[in-house]
Amino acid sequence: MIEGIIVKEIKKFVDERGFFSELFRKDWDNLIFNEEIVQLNLSYSYPNIIRAWHRHLRGQVDFFICLTGAIKVCAYDDREDSKTFGELDEIVISEEVLKVVRIPGILWHGYKAIGSKPVKMLYGVNKLYIYDDPDEERRAWDDTSIIPKSINGNPQDSKVGKSWDWNYSPNK
Repeated sequence: MIEGIIVKEIKKFVDERGFFSELFRKDWDNLIFNEEIVQLNLSYSYPNIIRAWHRHLRGQVDFFICLTGAIKVCAYDDREDSKTFGELDEIVISEEVLKVVRIPGILWHGYKAIGSKPVKMLYGVNKLYIYDDPDEERRAWDDTSIIPKSINGNPQDSKVGKSWDWNYSPNK
């Protein structure tokens, strides 16, 4: 994984009524370090919608949780001084297997709603959104300059060395 990206599985406590899960705890030191969630957002996406690419240059960290449906979260490191320069991480999360994905905002990141259901994605951030001066830089979801040198640590992945394709079928 690219430094700073953390995936934490969330426990489901199941009984005959359904289940209960703790989605986020302040004492999860191996996930939130000294950060504080100051804003929660809910995003609703129709199937196959791509919400990418963007990054935050002033220290924002995002914490993604998929509540309904499934998403493919991707983060790309284009920092030339980084030991993971050119690395792309691809993480699938869903309502079935609950996880929190921590993404340092300095990385280009986004997600795609995969599967046949609309997606509800809850995400927390450690910096308030400032309407007059947002900490957000964007590039097109189909930007051809995103060419991974490695995917999930695998330089032999068939998608390496090609422009990133959010619609690439895993069955190819």
